Order: sequence, then structure tokens, then C-alpha cells
Amino acid sequence: MRIAGISAVFPSRIMTNEDILGLISKESDGHFQGDLGHTLRKISYLFKYSGLQRRRWASQDEKPIQLLARAVSQALVEAHCTAADIDLLIYTGVGGGFREPGNSYMVAHALNLTSAQCFDLIDACMSWTRAMQMAYHLFRGESNLRRVMIVNAEFNMYAGGPGWPGLFRLRDEADLEGRFPAFTIGEAATATILERDPARDWEFHFSSRPDLAELCTIPTNGYENYCAIGLTDSREDGLYKTAQNGPGLFTSFASELFAHVEVEGPVVFRKLRCAFEDIRMVFPHAASEKLWRDMGRQVGSPPTYYVYPEYGNIVSASIPAGIDLARKEGLITRGDRLVGWPASAGMSFAAYSFVY
Repeated sequence: MRIAGISAVFPSRIMTNEDILGLISKESDGHFQGDLGHTLRKISYLFKYSGLQRRRWASQDEKPIQLLARAVSQALVEAHCTAADIDLLIYTGVGGGFREPGNSYMVAHALNLTSAQCFDLIDACMSWTRAMQMAYHLFRGESNLRRVMIVNAEFNMYAGGPGWPGLFRLRDEADLEGRFPAFTIGEAATATILERDPARDWEFHFSSRPDLAELCTIPTNGYENYCAIGLTDSREDGLYKTAQNGPGLFTSFASELFAHVEVEGPVVFRKLRCAFEDIRMVFPHAASEKLWRDMGRQVGSPPTYYVYPEYGNIVSASIPAGIDLARKEGLITRGDRLVGWPASAGMSFAAYSFVY
């Protein structure tokens, strides 16, 4: 399997750290108990500590499907094929407009991908990576499969969405514990076209920690009936972190998440069979530049491309966007060995290697 075309498209609205602090200040005014200035300074420090400078949000006249259409069009041009040549469309990621049918069907309908089979694959920030693994095995098992397109449209910072403006309205500094990651979210659309190529082998390594599932959630109404809470007679205060911010809203405990990533991430990276000196570039999940720099030192400091400082946490779009940006900057070229290194809510961890 080879990547025949890849494209990332970002919305035009640039949100700096100062812009985010301004929004938090505006939303928290009249609600905050304590010294809001002190809390804003703490958030500013956390932005700088993690390496974040900017992120992109869609403006009022930008629609996710429009930006995704641009990404698909650019990927098709690079892959020298048309929409009619796509045999399978996989939609990945957290952002999307439909619970039924799969977002893939609505994308195929909108973009005239009339020949493609469709399904969604959702595994939080790991979604694109899981879809790549599935496509790899489908190519090996389905002799008639020629091209697979993987798309995502991670646009989650819309009014009334899982982060904005609800989580920006702080009641006190303690709210930061389960909310800070919401202030780092950026938006992006990506399209990746894969072609059958038996000569290019991929290796994938995964590990999962479902015991940590509560640390990062966006629950729906009625979530209590589908998790551990539904097996107890009562909910004790402090026993469950799930849905601390409420149904439909993003809850994420960054310090706990990162503590586990820093342990599990290097373990899964060391499972790679490719020679370390052959790695041209590593593409991590965009959650914190500092975290992956620290982990990188544990495994020998491989060359790494960081999306996070300029684009924030773009969820399942992190790795494909990084690949597209790096190639446009001339940092990678065809024939280079690349490594994906994500961690995700769930929790799950992965490292995989392939020749671009």
C-alpha cells in the first residue's frame, strides 16, 4: 500500500493564544469566583509550556464540507485519478454532522463519489491511524480493491459545540483540570488516497488502556446507561470522571492523560522493527510539542515534525496534516521512511512505519 495523494486544508481564521484568553475572559465575566486574572495567566503559561502559539477556526462563511471538498480535489490531482476511481471511502474522526447515516455516505453524496463503498471509523484521535491499518489489510485481502480514500473534517469549535462557548465559561480555577485541552483545539480537513502496492510493507503496533477511558470523553445524552456508572446503584462523588462537564461537552484531564502517554508512548515506539537511522521523519499526534519532545529523547530523539505549535490539536487530522505540510516544506520526499506516533482517548497508543 502506498500514499498516492494527501492534502490538508485549514480554515482561514487564525486564533492566537491571546484571542483564546480574550474569549475565556469574556465568557467568564460575571461567572468566575476568584482571581480571573491569575487564572488567565496560568492558562497563558500552559499554552507556552506545551508549545502552542496559534490554531485555525472556521469563519462564519466557511463550511466544513467546502474545505473537505478542497482537500479531496487536491488529493485526487496528486494521485492522478478521479472521484470515479475511488473504490472505498472511510470517514474518520470526532468532527462530523451525522450519527446516521455514516458521514462517509454524506461526503460521497456531496462530492459525487458514486462508485465508492462507504463506512465511518471512529476512534477519537486514533481514527485516521486505525483506518490506515484497516485499509492496509483490506488491500491484502480484497484483490479487486484498487484505491481507498480516507477523509476527516475536524471542525469542533462551532457555537454550541463540544468546546465553544460552554467550556470557555469558567466558574473557578478548578475548572481548568478537565477543560484546558478544549482551549488548544484547532480545525482542519484532510484527504488521503491509498493505492494497492504489494512492494510497500507497513508495520503497525498498538496498545490499549481501557481502564483509562474516563480521562477524555464527549458523552451523549443517556451516556450513564452505556458505561460503568450504569452498573452501580449510585454515583459516588469523585468516583467517575466521565462527563464532568456534562453531556455533549468535551472533558479531558490533560495532566493525567500525558502522564500515561509519557510511559506508554515510548514502549510502543520501541516495538518498531525498522532501523532507527532509516527514519526520515516522525509524525506525532498534535496534543503537546513538549510532551513528544520529552518522549523523543527517551527513544533517541528522531527527527520529528510538530503540527501543534501553529495549528493546535487537530484531532484525527494531526498526522495526515503533518505529512502534507512537511512535504510542502521539502522536509520529506518520495521514498523516505516515515513513522506515525499517536496517542488517543480510550486510551490507545500506536507507532507505525512505512515508506512514503
